[in-house]
Amino acid sequence: MTQELWTKVDDYINETLLPPDATLENALRKSSQADLPQIQVSPSQGKLLHVLARSIGARRILEIGTLGGYSTIWLARALPADGKLITLEASPKHADVARENIAAAGLAGKVELRLGAALDTLPKLVAEKQGPFDFIFIDADKKSMPEYFDWALKLSRKGSLIFSDNVVRNGGITDATSGDPDIQGVRRFYEALHSEPRVCVTAIQTVGSKGYDGYSLALVTSEI
Repeated sequence: MTQELWTKVDDYINETLLPPDATLENALRKSSQADLPQIQVSPSQGKLLHVLARSIGARRILEIGTLGGYSTIWLARALPADGKLITLEASPKHADVARENIAAAGLAGKVELRLGAALDTLPKLVAEKQGPFDFIFIDADKKSMPEYFDWALKLSRKGSLIFSDNVVRNGGITDATSGDPDIQGVRRFYEALHSEPRVCVTAIQTVGSKGYDGYSLALVTSEI
């Protein structure tokens, strides 16, 4: 099994199950032209987020980590007409690109982008009583994942889904001695999941055009 084959399979899935979408393709192109890191979810992963949000009838979505707005568009499209998505982004440059992409997708009325470090913004959401959110997507810096998860719980309700990306790190999570703060952050995240009685959770390894990684999915099973 090779990266070349994984990418070929991803291409087949995209060509077969995901019709061409000029809006999403434009968002990727604008992000690339702005030299944003190419770390957004793949098309099939974006569609997975969309399907999950639709499957639970999500009306309020929180995204931690906007980048160029690609996953934001996938998620916002899952919302009903009166739905709302709040997305948090630390980089002014990334936020500018995302705002342009979200507006071009016709979703500016559903999406609120908040600029600033998420660990500063999340407490404000709690103070403003912005929760509970039905679906929360965590896809920001990995060293802070346990803290993001803690705040996500505060902004959840029974039945909320918390989806977290990049939780395998090319298998690096198995190395307890790793000096990589991202790997250690993900390991602490797993410990937080393990010790949290209010969620039913699993994690899945994935391969594809983005390499070898994975995601976790936590269902909030009791009132927070």
